Amino acid sequence: MSVNDRIPLYQQIQDYIKQVIATENMKPGDRIPTEKELMDQFRVSKITVANALTGLANEKIISRVPGKGSFVAKGAETALAPFSGEPAARANEISEAVGLIGVIMPSIHDYFAIRLVEGIERALMNEGYRSMIILTHGKLEKEQEAIKELKSLGAEGLLIFPIDEENYNEEILGMKLAGFPFVLIDRYLPGVETHYIAADGRKGTRLAVEHLWELGHRNIAICSDSPLQTVTVQERIEGYIEALKDKGALINPAHMITDFKPLNELKDAEAHPLYRYIRNRMVTAYISLNGRLGVQIYQMARQAGLRVPEDVSIVSFDDPTSIVDEFSIFTHVKQFERDMGYRAAMKLLDVVRNREEVKHYSKMIIDPELVVRQTSGPVPNT
Repeated sequence: MSVNDRIPLYQQIQDYIKQVIATENMKPGDRIPTEKELMDQFRVSKITVANALTGLANEKIISRVPGKGSFVAKGAETALAPFSGEPAARANEISEAVGLIGVIMPSIHDYFAIRLVEGIERALMNEGYRSMIILTHGKLEKEQEAIKELKSLGAEGLLIFPIDEENYNEEILGMKLAGFPFVLIDRYLPGVETHYIAADGRKGTRLAVEHLWELGHRNIAICSDSPLQTVTVQERIEGYIEALKDKGALINPAHMITDFKPLNELKDAEAHPLYRYIRNRMVTAYISLNGRLGVQIYQMARQAGLRVPEDVSIVSFDDPTSIVDEFSIFTHVKQFERDMGYRAAMKLLDVVRNREEVKHYSKMIIDPELVVRQTSGPVPNT
């Protein structure tokens, strides 16, 4: 596994741009590589590049001019001072100066994961720690390998977004028995008491159902393309069922659409079972359990000739369309990912610093909020 495999792609792009500015003695006003050039060089999507550039703009290293590109900002020299020396020497200085925390994630292909990592990074940087991130790509064996590797590299504790399998990761159970510090994020392991943090999934779907119900929707589908029925998915479906029961509605199992594989290419949409469901207007509203799927439902609806929200409404978990909240178009259940990451990291550091026999585990639950935007509207007239 290369070092770059452990570093988020957006962070690799940021480090590259910082290095280019410093080593090429670029001045304020000089243009940095274009989004297209960065997409081609790193073989990443526009969303990843946009996230990297937004972060650099927030650090006052670059300034972004709509329609023209991105340029070196005034005062960037101060922020880039650490990049002016020998890279290897800087790495050695950092490793000696701060502790290491391991972060294990399935992927960082969506804004939920990106914001989560941003919150973790902010907490660790503020407290003088560095992170090493390993992606598992949803594979249990990779999660096991990541835990072993990070521990062997001297990580003082681990933040884990765990794979949800019928057979638990034995490495996680082993860490608990050995008293090694770790915090689980977004989901827990049923029957295994650990430190963990997550948003209230039941409340999230209840908020979505109540919003759509007030708009007049009575046929509401809930959709998940997760290959595994994770604890997170199960809790959200339970919240959906409870909310409909509270309204006195009958539960239609056909409206709980979970038995399908993710759509890889939009060109394949018409062969996808969810597309046929949308095209035949089986329901008037959809609740998507992740942002990526919310976008795909939107795209399939448009491809089927339906308007959003005039013909069909969509509420997504997490904001899938914009890293800047004001520019989001999706009505979504906000889970405060940055706060989740920050609190998870701070809890782990507290455990690391006060290492003793654990008698009580922290169960941190974040209250989600519904953000109403442009993808939900009144039920269409039939």
